[in-house]
Amino acid sequence: MEQNGNGQKQLQIELKEEVAQGVYSNLAMITHSSSEFVMDFISILPGMAKAQVKSRVIMSPEHAKRLMMALQDNVAKYENAFGVIEMKAQKGTYMPPISDFHGEA
Repeated sequence: MEQNGNGQKQLQIELKEEVAQGVYSNLAMITHSSSEFVMDFISILPGMAKAQVKSRVIMSPEHAKRLMMALQDNVAKYENAFGVIEMKAQKGTYMPPISDFHGEA
């Protein structure tokens, strides 16, 4: 950490080019234990029977709650600027049954 002109410490964050491009996801599955939350970000293509986990993020319960609060704040700011995000059910959209979901690690 470096100090700025006011004597406060600043965290330097590096964003590598391959990470900066991001990963597209149109489904997220979240599981948890007593010590961690596991978030799998998945890409489902229309007409395909198989979906692929594109990224997995594991974090502590405290950080998961901080993420939830940050997402709520950002969605509220987005909706204030651009209008309410509509949650339309899309015809033909596949949602795997949660009780019978089987994945491969």
